[in-house]
Amino acid sequence: MKSTSVAGKKFDHFKGLSMVLLGAVLWGVSGTAAQVLFQRDGFQSGWLVSVRMSIAGMLLLAGVSIKSGPMRTIAVWKDKRDALKLVLFGIIGLLGVQYSYFSSIRYGNAATGTMLQYMGPIFITGYLALRQRRLPSISQFAAVFLALAGALLLVTNGDFHSFSIAPLAFFWGLVSAITLAFYSLYPQVLLQKYDSATIVGWAMLIGGIGMSFITPPWRYTGHSSLGAWWLVSFVVLFGTLVAFYVYISSLKYITASEASLLSCGEPLSASIIAVAFLHVQMGLPAMIGGVCILVTVAILALNRPAERPVPITEKSSRR
Repeated sequence: MKSTSVAGKKFDHFKGLSMVLLGAVLWGVSGTAAQVLFQRDGFQSGWLVSVRMSIAGMLLLAGVSIKSGPMRTIAVWKDKRDALKLVLFGIIGLLGVQYSYFSSIRYGNAATGTMLQYMGPIFITGYLALRQRRLPSISQFAAVFLALAGALLLVTNGDFHSFSIAPLAFFWGLVSAITLAFYSLYPQVLLQKYDSATIVGWAMLIGGIGMSFITPPWRYTGHSSLGAWWLVSFVVLFGTLVAFYVYISSLKYITASEASLLSCGEPLSASIIAVAFLHVQMGLPAMIGGVCILVTVAILALNRPAERPVPITEKSSRR
């Protein structure tokens, strides 16, 4: 009986690791799909963000309503302060990180855009150090140094006199890292009171509606084809809804540190696909820079205190 229990725990752990890796890969592939839509088919990043967030938000909230009931889904709107926090999270957090991330891909490529976004933990570390009025640890200093060195190599490809990527790609990538830090830190109070799927679902819908005032979903520019609409469907369904679901579900079986480490599968998958299929040129210095940023994520994840898996209502997904 005991051996069966141990085997069951090992299987659950393996299942959790597989799920978070699948979610990370889907995010990475969706970034590459977005690059094709922007650079080959002429779609706008704002339009894709409004469609992606609106549809995924509605589907996610529908799932929560079916599972937990409509009253639980709208509970957050009964508290004015929580409702205001939710709106700010949706506009600044989710919409901010989505729009800046896709804009970085539009002006550059999925590989560098995703790598730059992974500098988010550095801004989180800096903010927490200032807020708690303490110096970062030696390992955190090492992580900051690696991240900055990695970003420098990534955007210059070793030639420090010029950029190897478009300045706008770097700018939006940096913005996506900052908004990712806000996205990770701001909703913690909400996530302690409400189900994470409910909060993220409403935030997606709010962000999608907000973006619709600028780029309405029914007005798009780009080459309309079966292949293009298949890519849009993939980004919305698999790159958003399925990726979020498997990631958040994995937190029932593994720790947040393990999830953070395996989420490095996102930039790796984006880089591999971009280089192999889209013929994105990445020199050795840029590749080393990307590795430095991934090592940064590993250092910061391993630097967390020991933890156990907790109910998914107490955690959120990175997207």
